[in-house]
Amino acid sequence: MPYKFLFISLLFSSSLFFTSCDPEVIDPPVDPELITTLNYTLTPMGGGTAVMLSFQDIDGDGGNAPIITDGVLAANQTYTGAIELLNESESPAENITEEIEAEDDEHQFFYQTSVSDLSLVYTDQDGNGNPIGLTTTLTTGDAASGNLTIILRHQPDKSASEVSNGDISNAGGETDIEVTFPISVQ
Repeated sequence: MPYKFLFISLLFSSSLFFTSCDPEVIDPPVDPELITTLNYTLTPMGGGTAVMLSFQDIDGDGGNAPIITDGVLAANQTYTGAIELLNESESPAENITEEIEAEDDEHQFFYQTSVSDLSLVYTDQDGNGNPIGLTTTLTTGDAASGNLTIILRHQPDKSASEVSNGDISNAGGETDIEVTFPISVQ
């Protein structure tokens, strides 16, 4: 009988031990949103036909090649620019732009160009006064051609002054999307 009591006591206390242990809960890493489409619409100030630079890759990395629509910009013209990001692998398409706006302090677009006399200025800011890049002013100079690369960084170090000025060199963070558009200024 004492052995039976000992066995039941051990069984009961071990069950308390196992049920009272609270294993550490580890949050799984958050997957970045799938961005299948980037549209950069450039509208001439003072009127005229807008130019849309577009990148679309519905099946993501691998598979089919992305569809890239380039654009012809007028020489010596100023444009207002607006970016739209979508996940068109879902139906209806998910508007990722809204997420960037909601998490504006965690995102910044960077613009790099090989086109001479092309300049770009941020026209939007997050709650801390740092640039986002969803809206811009783009100004062309004389006729030229080259590339315009648009990069969206997640969690860049926006406190660095060069990052606030659009220099990606020391921005850190992770690239959510990077697209290069061939453009021509005529």
